[in-house]
Amino acid sequence: MPDGAGVAPVSSSAAAIADTGLVGPSAAVVRIARVLVDSPLPQLDRLLDYRIPGTIEGVGPGMRVAVPLRAASRIAEGFVVELTGQQDFPGPLSDILALVSPVPVLRPEVWALARAVADRSAGSASDVLRLAVPTRQVRVEKSWLARGVEPARAVIDPPELEGYAPGVLEAAVAAHERIVLGVAPGVAAIAAPLDTAAADRVWVGRWAITLARLAARVVAAGESAILVAPDYRDQEQLAAALAALLPTEAIVRLDARQSNPDRYRGLLRALGPQPVVLLGNRSVVYAPASKLGLIAIWNDGDPLLGEPLAPYVHARDAALIRQEQQGAALVFAGHTRTTEVQRLVEVGYLRELGLTRPRHPRVIPSANIAAQDRLAAQARIPSIAWREATAASKLGPVLVQVARPGYAPGMRCVDCGESARCRVCGGPLHQKRHGGILSCNWCGAPEAAWRCKNCQSTRIRPAGAGANRTAEELGRAFPGVRIVVADGERSIQAIGAAPAIVVATRGAEPIAAGGYRAVLLLDGDRMVARESLRVGEDCLRWWSDAAALAADDAPVVLVGVGGTLASALVTGRQADYARAELIDRRALRFPPAVRVATVTGLPDAVSAALAALPGGVEPVGTTVTEDAARAIVRFDYGHGAAVALALRSEVIRQATTRRKAVPGSPRRGRQPLPLRVHFDDPEPFAE
Repeated sequence: MPDGAGVAPVSSSAAAIADTGLVGPSAAVVRIARVLVDSPLPQLDRLLDYRIPGTIEGVGPGMRVAVPLRAASRIAEGFVVELTGQQDFPGPLSDILALVSPVPVLRPEVWALARAVADRSAGSASDVLRLAVPTRQVRVEKSWLARGVEPARAVIDPPELEGYAPGVLEAAVAAHERIVLGVAPGVAAIAAPLDTAAADRVWVGRWAITLARLAARVVAAGESAILVAPDYRDQEQLAAALAALLPTEAIVRLDARQSNPDRYRGLLRALGPQPVVLLGNRSVVYAPASKLGLIAIWNDGDPLLGEPLAPYVHARDAALIRQEQQGAALVFAGHTRTTEVQRLVEVGYLRELGLTRPRHPRVIPSANIAAQDRLAAQARIPSIAWREATAASKLGPVLVQVARPGYAPGMRCVDCGESARCRVCGGPLHQKRHGGILSCNWCGAPEAAWRCKNCQSTRIRPAGAGANRTAEELGRAFPGVRIVVADGERSIQAIGAAPAIVVATRGAEPIAAGGYRAVLLLDGDRMVARESLRVGEDCLRWWSDAAALAADDAPVVLVGVGGTLASALVTGRQADYARAELIDRRALRFPPAVRVATVTGLPDAVSAALAALPGGVEPVGTTVTEDAARAIVRFDYGHGAAVALALRSEVIRQATTRRKAVPGSPRRGRQPLPLRVHFDDPEPFAE
C-alpha cells in the first residue's frame, strides 16, 4: 500500500491540535460536516453536507474524510471545512464513510485563500488545494503524531539590516505594510550555519541576506514568514542565508523538487505552534501559517512563479490576496521591477523603499563596436569586451551569458538559407553538440536524414551559437583558461575564485566566490527579438541578475543592445523603464493596465461564454478552427469579479450539460472540459 493510502484512527495528539477556530456549535449538537470534495468536476466546487455517524468520532475542520458520491457510485476524499448543526440540503444526507486522517492539514487561513483565489480566477478551490496540501504520507504522519512536546523557541537576535535608513524598513515590516524593496547588487560571504561549528563560508547574493534578515526579525517577534523564490538556485541562496541566522527547526522547505514524504513532513512542521520561515517556490505561498508576519517574493517577473495548471494563478496575485486576508507585511524584491508591481506603486497600494546610497554595476554598452580579433569575432565578442575579459581572466572567473543552450540553437540550408524545420511538427531544428544528431526544439523528434523542402539540398549549417559552441570558441580564444558550461543540463550553483571562463544560459549563472571579475552579456539582439509582450522586462531582468553577480567595480559589458533597455541597465534606473512601459501599455490597453481573460474550448461553448459576459468587457479577438476556438477579452479591474463569476457559471453549466462523450470524439470515458478560462495571461498579446 502506498504512503498516500489508508485510514488512520483518531489519536490524542490530533485532538490537541484540532481546534482550528472554525468549529461552530458544541460537539453535542454538531453532527453535520460541510465537505469540499476533491474532484476535477467544476459543479462539485461547493461545500456538500454529510452526516457524521455515531461510529466516527473526532471529526474536525481541516481533516481528510472519505465520502460517497452517489451519482457516480464511487467514494471520494475531501476536506471538512465546517461543522454545523444546521442542515442546508433539504433531502436526506449521506454519511461520512471514514476519517482518513485526524490531522487538520487544511487550516482556516489556507481554505480562505484557496476560495478567494479560485473565485478571482474562475477556478475550483480543489485545484488550488492540490497545490497547498501535499499528498498524505501515512508513515510520515504516524511519526509526527507520535512525537513528543516541541522544544521551546530559541532566542533569536538577528543582525541589523544594512544599506537602508536606520529602523525604517524594520518598522514598515512590523507594521505589516506592503513594500516594493530595492536591493543592493553583488555577492557577499555568510558564516556557517548557526547550529554547526563549521568554518566554511558560503557566497550568496546580497538580496538573499536582506530577505533572510527580514524573515529572522519576524520570527524573533513571534510570527512566521513566507519566502517565495522562483528557482531552486535562489532558494539555495536563501536557505544558506537563513541557516546562518536561525536554528534548523525554524526553517521549513516546501517546494516541488522535494519528494512527497519531505513535502508532507514540511507541511506538518508548518502546522506547529512555533513561528517558522517557510521557504519554497510558487506553491509555498499557500503554506499554513496562522500567525503570519511576512510574505516576501523574490523576482516576481520570473515565469516560474506563474502556475501552469488551472486556475493558472500567479504567486504574486495569491500573495496579494493573502496579505489582505491576514494582514501580514508584503515585500516584492528584485533587481528590476515588473509592470504589475509598478501599477500597484502608482495607485498607492505599494510603498517604495530603497537603499540610502543606491549602487549599480559598472555597465559598458557596446552596441556599435565590432570585434577586431579573428577569434573574438567568432565568439561574438567586440573589442572592448575582449580587452576586459582578457584582463579579468587573469584575476578570477569571468561570466559569459548566452541566450540558448546546446551547440546550435538553429540550423539553415547551406544552399538557399532556408530555416531547417521538423518534418513532424514544423518546429525549428537544433543541435545540442558538435557533430550530434539534429532534433526538434518543439517536439524533440530526431532528424537523421534532413532534406531542404525549398531546394532539396542535404547540406546544413548552424545558425547562431548556443552555450556549447560558445564555450568551444572561447576555449580557442583563451588557451589555458578553464572553461565551464552551466545550463539546464549541467547545474552548477557555485564556483571558486580561480581564473575561469563560465559560459551560462540566462538564469543558470553560478555564484563566484568574491564575484565575477568581468561579466559579458552576449546575444542581446537575439533576446530582444523574442515575440512577447514582456520581452523588454525579461531581458532587463536577465541582464540585471547576471550583472549583480559581478564583483564591486567589475566591468559588465552589454553586447549588441542599445536604446532604452541599455540606458536603463547602464544607469541602474530599471524602475523608470517599468514606468515608461506601463505608460505604453495604458495607451494600448494591454495588461497589466487592464485585466484579460482567455477562453478556449469547443466553438459553441466559447460563443456561449462570450454571450454570458457582463457589460464593460471588450472582446479583442476570436480564433476559430474546426474543433476548437480561443477568444480574448479585456476589462478594467473593477469588472473582474463580475467577469469571473459569469465565466465560472458558464464553465459549470457547460460541464453539467455535456457529461456524455463529445459528438464525433473517438474517445470514451472521461472527456475534457468543453470550456477553459485563463485570467491575466499576457502571452496572447505577443507583439
